[in-house]
Amino acid sequence: MDPSFWLARWQAGEIGFHQAEINPHLQLYWPALHAAPGSCVFVPLCGKSRDMLWLAGQGHAVMGVEISPIAVADFFEENALTFTTQADARFVRRRAGEIVLLEGDFFDLSRDLSRDLNRADLDGIAAVYDRASLIALPPSLRGRYAEHMAALLSPGTPVLLITLDYPPQEMDGPPFAVSAAEVETLFASTFHIETLGGQDILAENPRFQARGLTRLQEQVYRLVRC
Repeated sequence: MDPSFWLARWQAGEIGFHQAEINPHLQLYWPALHAAPGSCVFVPLCGKSRDMLWLAGQGHAVMGVEISPIAVADFFEENALTFTTQADARFVRRRAGEIVLLEGDFFDLSRDLSRDLNRADLDGIAAVYDRASLIALPPSLRGRYAEHMAALLSPGTPVLLITLDYPPQEMDGPPFAVSAAEVETLFASTFHIETLGGQDILAENPRFQARGLTRLQEQVYRLVRC
């Protein structure tokens, strides 16, 4: 699955993965990360998620990365946010107050010093929120994603990871099923893993029932970079 897949989905308006409401697991479990007010939160593959507004409302600076220019433009327009723009060879940076969205590819982020900013891309990141990143990726890319995330983060950085798990033979993703066993396989060598909670949300999601699912488990993890 290459970037053109997601660019086409946004172009066609096929964004059933977008949630209009703030994710309840974010609100319930965010305190478990102990991210200090004023610290910066990274949101990979952020789309136009309103969860970023909630995080900013908790006193955090927010940095998101998103490959679709439509998603980035929609975020600022739909939330009536005035922004400034700065472009370099890898990203277009749009800033509105304490929210910065990088339009570009997550895999282009680096720990190396940026010539434009004279710092690494994720310098100062105190926590990560991943609701829709890992589950957006097919199995062939999830290992690369986990390795790149580990390479970007400093030791001690916590991640709130929310996954979906369902019988994979019942539906082709995205969103893809990611089991607890796969979370362990992907992250155990570089992160401490703690299961915070979860619930079956199939009854609340008729579109997934229509696709043939008999179970849809939303699972919440706290990862901490070793």
